[in-house]
Amino acid sequence: MSVLLVEDDASIAIVITAALEAEGFAVTRCDSVAERDRLLAAGRYDALVTDVMLTDGDGIETIDAVRRAAPDMPIIILSAQNTLDTAVRASDTGAFEYFPKPFDIDELARTVRQAVGSNSARSVPSEDAPVAGLPLVGRSAPMQAVYRMITRVLRNDLTVLVLGESGTGKELVAEAIHQLGQRKSGPFIAVNTAAIPGELIESELFGHEKGAFTGAVARHIGKFEQAQGGTLFLDEIGDMPMQAQTRLLRALQSGAIRRVGGRDEITVDVRIIAATNRNLEPMIAAGTFREDLYYRLNVVPITLPPLRERADDIAALARHFLALAAGEGLPRHSLSEDAAELIAQQAWRGNVRELRNFIYRLALLAREDTINAAAVQPLLAANARPDAGDGQVTLASVVQHWLDQNEPPSGLIYDAALAAFEKPLFTAVLRRTGGNQLRAAQVLGINRNTLRKRLHELSIDPLDVVRPG
Repeated sequence: MSVLLVEDDASIAIVITAALEAEGFAVTRCDSVAERDRLLAAGRYDALVTDVMLTDGDGIETIDAVRRAAPDMPIIILSAQNTLDTAVRASDTGAFEYFPKPFDIDELARTVRQAVGSNSARSVPSEDAPVAGLPLVGRSAPMQAVYRMITRVLRNDLTVLVLGESGTGKELVAEAIHQLGQRKSGPFIAVNTAAIPGELIESELFGHEKGAFTGAVARHIGKFEQAQGGTLFLDEIGDMPMQAQTRLLRALQSGAIRRVGGRDEITVDVRIIAATNRNLEPMIAAGTFREDLYYRLNVVPITLPPLRERADDIAALARHFLALAAGEGLPRHSLSEDAAELIAQQAWRGNVRELRNFIYRLALLAREDTINAAAVQPLLAANARPDAGDGQVTLASVVQHWLDQNEPPSGLIYDAALAAFEKPLFTAVLRRTGGNQLRAAQVLGINRNTLRKRLHELSIDPLDVVRPG
């Protein structure tokens, strides 16, 4: 059994060669696209292991030449460019596997043996280019595992269950699967099941006929029909009422729905991606979540790591959000190394969502083009103590910043002020009401569902608010 190894880092090439030879492979090494093509033209190999960035070209962009020379040879791609874009590009070539650097050398050797044993490469997908502007950011090892799982579900319609704490970016994963998958030309419909009253969720998902219930003055097309030919993302699936779970299970089993008050079954062609920040298995044991629905949804689980487990990504995320903020009309800034390091040291219990909100607030309030640690520290101090006093301090900073401008920045002050006091306000009221959301909504004078939606968006867990310590 022979392997062609294309790697321009001599030390890595030596280690890979030793591992493959220990598995019984004869390894031929080279370090360029030109030499690779010459060797493929001169002989036959059972597998190709190739880096992406080579001395004379891109190992992925030139895969077509490999396919012409050896159409059935499995390809394993290695890369230090550990982004979702690279993982998707590798998947688009029909590669047998993709390994971000650094990788487990034993796992690589086992994968090469498996690839040779299969004696066939994955089918090459269509030549459609990947969508630009991929929504996920990060090169840490935990995110590499996420990227690899995403690439495995792009060329099929398997149901995906995205797991992770609130604010980790579960909807972004769903969007990435849709944008990069075979249903990208269809609609992407997202439903936050936690934000819909229990008595209305079936109507929202499946639609209703005129006169189906009091207030149903016209036919309503539900989310399943709206997502026809595309993807339906069911967020916070763990909060779905039991009756709605039963109807959802029936729809997944049959591929058809019936509107509330309707008689006819309607065939639906949608991909389902569900997400939750809850542990569903204890809920199954408690009888609050259907076990059969769980197994229907949990075909391919993808677990998103909390931000504290991917601290290496925080600086990159902060700079990414600064750029997004500038694109949305906020002042343009750069982030100094000491500021990035200070931000990366924080806990960010609200995960990526909390970091994003913080960076947007920082972009509005910072006075210098380059934001340093001294500018970050006061906002971090306010962010770390979510009580009413801190809200007043931060709001005062917003007002002062507005007064310092010759002209107030149009459309920004209201949002910035809300961001400054809404989270500490909700936290203080929940603490006073012992975490009772219904009572808190009454005190605030807002709808309970509005409160639940904002708590979700602000990454506030009512249990954490009242939990001792």
